[in-house]
Amino acid sequence: MKEVLIKAAMVVIAVLAAGATAPSRAQDAAADGKALFMKNCAACHQASGKGIPGAFPALAGNKFVQGKGTEVATVLLKGRGGMPDFSDSLSDQEIATILSFVRSNWGNKAAPLSEPEVLALRDVLQVDHFSNGQMSNKH
Repeated sequence: MKEVLIKAAMVVIAVLAAGATAPSRAQDAAADGKALFMKNCAACHQASGKGIPGAFPALAGNKFVQGKGTEVATVLLKGRGGMPDFSDSLSDQEIATILSFVRSNWGNKAAPLSEPEVLALRDVLQVDHFSNGQMSNKH
């Protein structure tokens, strides 16, 4: 009986230790945000967020990026200047994840955005809801 209790205690300790080292949701979201940024944004804004002077603005330390979240999301949903709109190619969750990553990295300290906030902004801006169906532009 004593051996069974010892083995059970060892299993509990192992499970607790594994849970303590498992990534948190915030860490997972940051990793996803970085991956989405690298895939969709880094070619222009660079992995460092420093952009390319005279061509693509820096996101690192950018006051606009750290400003009102809906204004930053509007740029992704409608485009601006030479930046394309991503409303058909990125879901609301992907836009929120990318912007949350950008707004909290490279010295930026701004609140994250949520999927419902991006969805509500689509309605305000009269931008079609994202569709990942067969006929969408998602690739």
